[in-house]
Amino acid sequence: MQKEEKGGILSSYMLPDRRLTARTEMRSSMGDFQSWVNQLNYDQLIEMVITVLAAVICITLHEVSHGYAAYRLGDPTAKNAGRLTLNPLRHIDPLGLLVMAIAHFGWARAVPIQPGNFKHFRRDTALTALAGPAANVGITMLALMLHNTLLSLGAFWELPQGLAYLDLFFQYVAILSANLAVFNLLPIPPLDGSKVLYVILPRGICEKLLRYERFGFFLLAVLLWTGVLDAPLNFLRSGLIRLLWPICNWPVELLLHLFH
Repeated sequence: MQKEEKGGILSSYMLPDRRLTARTEMRSSMGDFQSWVNQLNYDQLIEMVITVLAAVICITLHEVSHGYAAYRLGDPTAKNAGRLTLNPLRHIDPLGLLVMAIAHFGWARAVPIQPGNFKHFRRDTALTALAGPAANVGITMLALMLHNTLLSLGAFWELPQGLAYLDLFFQYVAILSANLAVFNLLPIPPLDGSKVLYVILPRGICEKLLRYERFGFFLLAVLLWTGVLDAPLNFLRSGLIRLLWPICNWPVELLLHLFH
């Protein structure tokens, strides 16, 4: 039988028994997936969609903030690369988004930055790094404020189911954005917190740290995989939300007082 090489399709190279095995395995996989889908209820599907949307918003605004800060400080690299857009497809890393939706910590495609374009290398590098977490803190505050508003309205009126899902969306945005803020401020390369060290530490120490920066990702992966960072990150996330809660609640209390 003559073998056809067309687009690298594996089935054209399979023997009949192997093809039968492949079909059986495919049907089994499809059956498992269909069984998993059938077990999901409507609320679970809605929650999955809400989680992904919240993660997309938090990650996109985080990365755009890095690029915009660099642009304002004299580095047009991100702008020239088309990374100052709010189009999430230019920023999202599929695997990082999946991890973000499941574990509430994740990553995106790094915004290209050339620190050599900065007028003040150390200061502007740190400011650009801080722009992402700062944006996430702002997003967390806005989400908490909207969440508190819906809670207050619910105390006086029975809200429709759609607003309940909207409130759940605000809660996920607040949690995921707070997670991104505290996670990226860890002083471990290549996270944003490591760039802030360049301003705090003496130049000689910074140069030594730069030599080992390429190993930071592996260290971070090990710490996340082993769960060493789980408790500290949860503590920092909860602390940030507790700190922001009264700040985000007073505008709602003021409105309620005016309309009471």
